[in-house]
Amino acid sequence: MRHLELAFTGPATFLKAPHRPLSEPWTADVGFLGLPYDFAVGYRPGARFAPNALREASGRYAPGPEGYFDLETETYRLAGVSLADAGDVDPAQLEYAETFRRVTEAARELRKRVRLPVFVGGDHSVSYPVLRAYDDLEELYVVQLDAHLDFSDSRNATRYANSSPFRRAAEDVPGLKHITVIGLRGLRTNPEAYRAAKERGHTLIPATQVRQNLSEVLAQLPQGKKVYLSFDADVLDPSVMPGTSSPEVEGLTYGEAIAVVRRTIEQNELVGFDFVELTPGLDSSGLSALVGARLLAEVLAVWGPEIAL
Repeated sequence: MRHLELAFTGPATFLKAPHRPLSEPWTADVGFLGLPYDFAVGYRPGARFAPNALREASGRYAPGPEGYFDLETETYRLAGVSLADAGDVDPAQLEYAETFRRVTEAARELRKRVRLPVFVGGDHSVSYPVLRAYDDLEELYVVQLDAHLDFSDSRNATRYANSSPFRRAAEDVPGLKHITVIGLRGLRTNPEAYRAAKERGHTLIPATQVRQNLSEVLAQLPQGKKVYLSFDADVLDPSVMPGTSSPEVEGLTYGEAIAVVRRTIEQNELVGFDFVELTPGLDSSGLSALVGARLLAEVLAVWGPEIAL
């Protein structure tokens, strides 16, 4: 069958990858898994609709058989890399423990089948059950692009909200050695979470530091480690990413965020990536979904092989 080139043709899957449910046997280089769960959001809901919105938007960035052509280097990226859309984890709605169990189980299964698992939320709480699926690694480093720490012990008596995933992961994932958070800002920083993260030795980098000296920020990234990269949509400025639950002004530009992503991937072994907190219904223009889809494609382009023209 001829490859469907137009963005709006064919069934909507991530980057037009073939649908390969985890209930069937298959392997690929990259596997996408949707996590349509947002019951842990404390403000504006709707991130449950992000995986399908990103599937639809990502048709615009579907790679051809040769991958992506980079005009700056005159090379092809991602050539010969196989992609698969593993579908969604079916959340148990208000039963967060069962939902998280299903996410962890699916993430473990996806890791067995692909070189790079990509998890698409959903709110940021899903990063915790995904990281539980990495408990076999002796050392794991997290690079988190985010306006918020997401390291609260609890908020409003809730310990598994989207403000706590990395606190729970630090407690429950034995190999999680260090977290680098980039893009922090806002007036609502939880001082308890800030002190706890500092005491654990996390690297906390505010957005102002990124704007003032990006090179210095890049020098603080891990090197030679197994890295899980977590990208919260609200790290970007709301002018670029308005469709998110808790936007914060004075965010990163897309270029600044991609510079961090690129350096992280280039000098480490990327073992997983998630993109969370897109709330497509809050952006009627569709810009946020397109930016998110571009991000997914660009992560793969940086990660994938480079072939000269």
